[in-house]
Amino acid sequence: MKREIRIFFTALMFFTRIPCPKWVDHSEEYLNKASKYFPVVGIIVGSAGALIYWLFQLVFPVEIALIFSMIASIIITGAFHEDGFADVCDGFGGGWTKEKILLIMKDSRLGTFGVIGLGLILLLKWSVLKYFPINTLVLALISGHAISRLNAVSLIFTDEYARDDDTSKSKPLATKMTSGELIFAILFGIAPLILFANVYVLLALVPLLFVRWYFSRYFKKWIGGYTGDCLGALQQVSEVVFYMSLILIFKYTA
Repeated sequence: MKREIRIFFTALMFFTRIPCPKWVDHSEEYLNKASKYFPVVGIIVGSAGALIYWLFQLVFPVEIALIFSMIASIIITGAFHEDGFADVCDGFGGGWTKEKILLIMKDSRLGTFGVIGLGLILLLKWSVLKYFPINTLVLALISGHAISRLNAVSLIFTDEYARDDDTSKSKPLATKMTSGELIFAILFGIAPLILFANVYVLLALVPLLFVRWYFSRYFKKWIGGYTGDCLGALQQVSEVVFYMSLILIFKYTA
C-alpha cells in the first residue's frame, strides 16, 4: 500500500504542480509505474477545472467562466501538455528529419508553428465547451481530462520511446508500461463516462481510437516512436476531439 501511495504521488508530482510530500521524487522506478495513474490525475485536474467553472458561472457569463476554468487547468498542470503540443507543432512543422525534429522539440523556445498551433487549439477548446449546458459541461471536463490522458499514456504500452539520453530533456519520462498497468489506466480513464448515464457516450471512443492510431502512425513514420511532447500533443488533441464527439452524440441521439 505504501508503495502504491508513493507511485500515485509520483504521478501527481510529475503531471501537476499540486504540492506533494517531500519524500516523493522523480525516481525512475516509481515514475515508470506512475504512468497508470495518468487518467486518475486527469480526473483530479478535470474536477478542479469543473469546480472553477461552476463557481465562476454563478457570477459571470459562461464564456468568462470557461476561460477561468481553462486557466485553472493550465496552472494546475503547469501547461505540461500544452507545452508538449506546441513543441510538436514546432518540431514536425519545421523539421524534415528525425534528428532535426527532435532537436527542435528539445528547444525551450517557442516558434511560429507552436504559437499558432497552441492558440488555435485553445480557441477551439473554448469554442466547443461553451456549447454544453452547465451540468453536462462539468461531466465533460472530468471525463475529457481522464480519457484524453488514457489515450496518450496508452502509447507507452504499444510504441517505442524515440529519444536517447543525448536528446532527452532534463525532465524524466515513464517509458515502460505493463498490461496490468494499462488495464488499471483504462478502468479509470473510462470510468467517468458512467456519470453521463448515457450508453451512447461510449461512441466517443471511436474517434479517440482513430486519433490515437493516426498519431501513433505519424510519430513512428517521422521519429520512430513517441516522446513526452508527443504524449502531450496527443492528450490535447484527444481532449478536444472528445468534446466535439459529445456534441455530435447529444445532437443526434437526443
